[in-house]
Amino acid sequence: MNDLSAVPTTAETYANPEAATSPSVMVVNHPLVQHKVTLVRSEETTTDNFRRLVREISQLLTYEATRDLAMETISIKTPIAPMQSPVLSGKKLCLVSILRAGNGFLDGMLELLPAARVGHIGLYRDPETLEPIEYYFKMPEDIQERMVIVVDPMLATGNSAIAALNRLKEAGVTTMKYVCLIASRPGLRALHAAHPDVCIVTAAIDEQLNEHGYIVPGLGDAGDRLYGTK
Repeated sequence: MNDLSAVPTTAETYANPEAATSPSVMVVNHPLVQHKVTLVRSEETTTDNFRRLVREISQLLTYEATRDLAMETISIKTPIAPMQSPVLSGKKLCLVSILRAGNGFLDGMLELLPAARVGHIGLYRDPETLEPIEYYFKMPEDIQERMVIVVDPMLATGNSAIAALNRLKEAGVTTMKYVCLIASRPGLRALHAAHPDVCIVTAAIDEQLNEHGYIVPGLGDAGDRLYGTK
């Protein structure tokens, strides 16, 4: 059984030992990330600034989430001399957005990973049961051959994340990571219990959920704040 108080073993330089819940959780504690998380939490942050901050944070999280990508060495010639130099190897990535808030991560991530394919999973949460209901699923045909990074700003109850990862595994995906902006501790425990093989990358962990399943203190509804719908 995993020790849920263990310190993350990945990106230890930027991990927050006090917030860790499992070796499969990476908390990116870089000062730039934490500064931007504070700004994105504030209710005074306008819609345009919220979008910009989410895009910037997504790029910084992507940097850590892709730290272990496979590399190979190729021959190139600089203006001065020939050399052997590393490049990414293997299949390209696929970014999978959990609609709709996950789309707020895509622009920033695609700036760093312009060749990545993009998939979408549409899920909405039943207001009574808080269980996810799927309404859309569109992936590249060769999704099972790709490393997948699933993105959604908020990991609250964990129900939507679990449903998304279940669906992707049914489609043949074997290598996945999950990237979010803020995770609740109950959501982390639930996701880790359902998918212990999936590394979770987040910028912050909040302790609790309210009676509506929202993260406390969190930042509110990420989709509404991204798209100005409330």
